[in-house]
Amino acid sequence: MSSVNKVILIGNVGADPEVRYLDRGVAIATFNLATTERGYVMQNGTQVPDVTEWHSIVLWRNLAEWAQQNLKKSMKVYVEGKLKTRVWEKDGQIRRKTEVIAENIQILYRPEQYRKVTNDQVPSDQEPSDQELNDQAQVPENEGGFFNGLFR
Repeated sequence: MSSVNKVILIGNVGADPEVRYLDRGVAIATFNLATTERGYVMQNGTQVPDVTEWHSIVLWRNLAEWAQQNLKKSMKVYVEGKLKTRVWEKDGQIRRKTEVIAENIQILYRPEQYRKVTNDQVPSDQEPSDQELNDQAQVPENEGGFFNGLFR
């Protein structure tokens, strides 16, 4: 029987992706993604706080270059990929790092500072609604799919 190595995350970009190029011009981008489980209050009144988990995301080639141009800190994204653990030795210590090697990524939400709104799109005496701002963000068709419109 075969096995499955599949990860699906929806979270917020922690910082703009860092992109570097390997010897033959192959692009590799990395960034951290935050996912948060919301806290709650138990029946006995005990407060359980929010728990944020940080994930290391790695993108290769065209996806890395796309991320460099399109992903910014605090955007909400959908990431699909597989887990991979790197092992290396440093100063006599064995080190491990588990990363998500992304195969698909889609922007679900852009904060206001990243939306493409100009003064001529909105009358100066009227504030745009959240829906108008999202509509004007001009998300390409391949950037949202089923999740476009959720998590705004």
